[in-house]
Amino acid sequence: MTVSMVIPVYNEEESIQALHAKLKVALEALGIEYEIIYVDDGSTDRTLPLLEQIQSNDPTVVALSLRRNFGQTAAFAAGFDFARGDVIVTMDGDLQNDPSDIPKLLALIKDNDLVSGWRKKRRDPFFSRRLPSTLANWLISKVTGVKLHDYGCSLKAYRRDVIKNLHLYGEMHRFIPAVASWYGVRIAEVETSHYPRLMGKSKYGISRTLKVVLDLITVKFLQSFSTKPLQFFGTIGMSGGLAGFILLLYLSVEKIILGKPIGGRPLLLLGALLIIVGIQFIGMGLLGEMIVRVYHETQRKPIYVIKKVLGPSR
Repeated sequence: MTVSMVIPVYNEEESIQALHAKLKVALEALGIEYEIIYVDDGSTDRTLPLLEQIQSNDPTVVALSLRRNFGQTAAFAAGFDFARGDVIVTMDGDLQNDPSDIPKLLALIKDNDLVSGWRKKRRDPFFSRRLPSTLANWLISKVTGVKLHDYGCSLKAYRRDVIKNLHLYGEMHRFIPAVASWYGVRIAEVETSHYPRLMGKSKYGISRTLKVVLDLITVKFLQSFSTKPLQFFGTIGMSGGLAGFILLLYLSVEKIILGKPIGGRPLLLLGALLIIVGIQFIGMGLLGEMIVRVYHETQRKPIYVIKKVLGPSR
């Protein structure tokens, strides 16, 4: 198996057959071995029966049916678990991505570990989709240090060893390039076509922006402090505790040397609060260190990733 297509679908009965026809044309033209994995994310329309029909007539198709709507990240994770290809390509099932762009990704994946599509001429409503997406892409690039124009484009290609090392949860699928950067992968971006949605109903909206921000905080923390939480919480705790100590020292000088009353001073409460909060943050960091050590030792999770071994290995 050379290429595995992973395509999550949810209530896409109107587009699924047209999508499959376009995929077959694009993949057959490449002259390679491939499989198409459709992941039905708990659809309530006729998507699953149509997938069953497609699979019965096409041995290259694998159809997975989730028991309920778990979300796009879970659907991608299920597809990745079943994928057997050396290269795994993902895309949406709403016909807004163009299967004819797949060769562009496969050409670049030869020299890279991950190739991301860029919907430069995006055909979506400006205020509800394109503007929030532009702001989110800028913010994600700034925070993670992985600069991409279009994190939200589902049309991506991954080497097998990259995707098999990832563990997705929440709504982290859009952050895969940022998460994978921890492994030192080579990332490329290529312009891809994008079409307006003509069939079905969009599952995205401006309400997802808040989820993106919350997930971004998680990604940044995992990217920088997943194996050293005390450095994050301890820095905040030490800074707060030191600020509180300085305030209380200043008030002590005023009380002892200058004889001024400090009982009703707001700074007294602030200083005490900063010291207490600082101690709590340091305690959280220590608990985090214990959890990290238990996790890595009991699960035997490595804190490194080997790219290649030259010479005899044990």
